[in-house]
Amino acid sequence: MEHSEISFVPLLVVVALAFLVPILLSRIRVVAIPVVVGEIIAGIIVGQSGLGLVDETVGLRLLSELGFAFLMFLSGLEIDFSSVLGSEGRAGNTDKVKRALRNPFVVGHVLFGLTLIGSGLAAFFLAGQGLVNDAWIMALILSTTSLGVVVPVLKERGLTGERYGQNILVAALVADFVSILLISIYVLLRSQGLTSEILLVLVLFAAFVATYRLATFSREHLPAERIFEELSTATSQIKTRGALALALVFIALAEGLGIEIILGAFLAGVIVSLLSDGESTALQEKLDAIGYGFFIPIFFIMVGVRFDLPALLGSSAALLLVPLMIGIAYAVKFIPSLLFRFWYPWRETLAAGALLSSRLSLIIAASAIGLELGLISDAINSAVILVAIITVTISPLLFNWLMPQREPRDRVVVIGARSDAVPLARRLRDHDLDVVLVCGNVSQGRQMQDVDIPVICSQPTLAEALRQAEIQRARAIVAMEQSDEDNLRICRMARNIYGIENVIAWVQDPAQNDRFRKLGARLVNPAYSTMLMMVSMVLSPGVYSITPDVDETQEVREVKLRNSSLVGQRLADLGLSGSVTVLMIERGGDVLTPDRETRLRANDTITLVGSGSKVDEAARWFARNGA
Repeated sequence: MEHSEISFVPLLVVVALAFLVPILLSRIRVVAIPVVVGEIIAGIIVGQSGLGLVDETVGLRLLSELGFAFLMFLSGLEIDFSSVLGSEGRAGNTDKVKRALRNPFVVGHVLFGLTLIGSGLAAFFLAGQGLVNDAWIMALILSTTSLGVVVPVLKERGLTGERYGQNILVAALVADFVSILLISIYVLLRSQGLTSEILLVLVLFAAFVATYRLATFSREHLPAERIFEELSTATSQIKTRGALALALVFIALAEGLGIEIILGAFLAGVIVSLLSDGESTALQEKLDAIGYGFFIPIFFIMVGVRFDLPALLGSSAALLLVPLMIGIAYAVKFIPSLLFRFWYPWRETLAAGALLSSRLSLIIAASAIGLELGLISDAINSAVILVAIITVTISPLLFNWLMPQREPRDRVVVIGARSDAVPLARRLRDHDLDVVLVCGNVSQGRQMQDVDIPVICSQPTLAEALRQAEIQRARAIVAMEQSDEDNLRICRMARNIYGIENVIAWVQDPAQNDRFRKLGARLVNPAYSTMLMMVSMVLSPGVYSITPDVDETQEVREVKLRNSSLVGQRLADLGLSGSVTVLMIERGGDVLTPDRETRLRANDTITLVGSGSKVDEAARWFARNGA
């Protein structure tokens, strides 16, 4: 008989809203409203302040709490430590201060420290005016940022791999993590006082360190990785089960220690992120699907269901607090973000402040905790939710308006761990190319972190690494593995699967040249290329007297003559820029030293030398099909 008392209708309404809201928002063209804002508004419409169709039943409360915890778990999982942790240990003493000032984590902590000071001053001012009861919880509420909003906005603008994007990303990360930690400590202080039990937070961190070390040891010394791969099938899904179990372990541990579950869930996500070595794997996609497909929408819709509009409208203090909080919310982020002005123009500096001003999940969570502890009223909680809705809608729009549009940069993917790969990547980056390094294993990736270039490990599969490197955007692929067979496999994938036209391969054995040429790859044979350059230096010393260090100021390009309108013309009649010289011409297996009277023939391979932009322009001219 007890089963008859259980009604699935409220859950059906919530799930239906979770399905319909993204569809309806996608049809709104005037302004881009975040999905979570739409979910909160939908909850308000069907909740206690609206139609009253949904009440907070025990089942919905449990699912909402799981959604809340899952959101914090995914926030920890969102952190890509391989992209934000630079290897600073090799820097000289004279560069340590300079490097520290440019380190995203140093910048992030300074920004949050200034934000916390500003939030504290503002919170005590509000308390002094009788608008809030507890200044400390309000200071923590105002200091939060929404990492879940910052990440997709930066990804959409292609800024996550740049120093500017990393600074904003890490600033949001620090604000989220430190806010969660401080909220957890403050709750312990309010509920239990300044006792030895406050040290229970250290137990949670000790469990975090022990779990990470145990998992790392198991992966390196036990057949755990192989077992997990074998059981990652459609029916077992052992990695997904393990991640969810880990999240629940830390949630339960935090709850048992009397600490807010958001800290436990967040730390569990961080462990999964660390174990993945910064790779975006299928596991994260599955966890995102579970969280954002079911649990998290329920949490945000229930936030709207609990929204107490009458309490807000009935409190003059709360109504006055909304515009004040909005102004403070932007001020405490914009003012510290002026630190960006040391490295970036004004528009980018203000854009960073705008994006960091967005609040959503954590500010709502902090307010909910304050409400539960009786530190804030229903009216103030509703005001905080309204502030979150307004800032999370306005801030991304303001960022996109302030942030200048950047010219899209060509991507080059350099694959391999040869010693030549890093200098090549640096030179390409200096020519404003978007370079990504793909290395063979995790240890090589860690060694390459100090090059300030995105590095992706090709484990477990090269295909996954190329997908992460967004190979579809690449103008060129450079294969520089130690083995010719590995380079041949890379060339085959680049040409046949992804359709990349410009594929360059480092080939040790000239006997393998034909196999690469059949794939349409351009070759670099170390011995042959060195010999060819030395011949050129003997035959054309004038070209190399341009500068004692050609590598610093000149570029060498080799191009096949495809432009039929140039066939038969003398070099003197081409009108090449003075900064571009035809170094040599390879014709039918012979190497010619050209002069002004040399006439071009079809299929000549022409070697050009000159300044980067001019030689690129000339190379495209020679290679152009037709006239």
